[in-house]
Amino acid sequence: MNAIGPVEPGEGTAVPRPVGRRPTPGRPTALRGRPLAAALTAALLLVAGGCLYATRPHLPPPTPPAPSQLPYPAQVVYVTFVGPHAPPPGSGPQSFAFEVLLSVDAGPEVTVTRVSQPYAGLSLTTAPRTPFRTEAGAARTIVITMHVTECGTVPENAGLPFLDVTLRNTRAIQEQSFILGARYAQALSRALQVACSNESGHHQNARDA
Repeated sequence: MNAIGPVEPGEGTAVPRPVGRRPTPGRPTALRGRPLAAALTAALLLVAGGCLYATRPHLPPPTPPAPSQLPYPAQVVYVTFVGPHAPPPGSGPQSFAFEVLLSVDAGPEVTVTRVSQPYAGLSLTTAPRTPFRTEAGAARTIVITMHVTECGTVPENAGLPFLDVTLRNTRAIQEQSFILGARYAQALSRALQVACSNESGHHQNARDA
């Protein structure tokens, strides 16, 4: 009985086995060291940047302008008429009030130390009371309450009424006259007529009594 076994390759026909590539000694160690080197480099850069920031030259603070370089208060303050306002409680029948807006355009803060008007038969108070301060770039609402003390010395029709305002900043103290325009003149004339008519009615009632 013949047996068939595995075919033996002929001479010179054997297939060579693939030879695997041996890993280079030390290569994994080099790969593992790269992240560590990058981290050390980044840390060194941070330390160097911090040293440069800490040792940078410091600029001196800006020198504030001299008082002679600041604007005069009258150059930067504006007063505008807003309209009639209810007088404070207890002001009396011969009192009336107006609202004005005072604004400061630039420069240091401005202090209003006094507000007055030119007619002898009138007195006034302000809310807020003087002195009060207003910063540059800001506006403040002021309520001016007037009281007629003598109707014979106030005009029946106020032509160009104005307010005298004393202003102070670090440059100077100035008194400025602000003409508030036709609306203020008309409102003031009407208020004076009403106040003096109240006085006439009061005197008439006193005589009748």
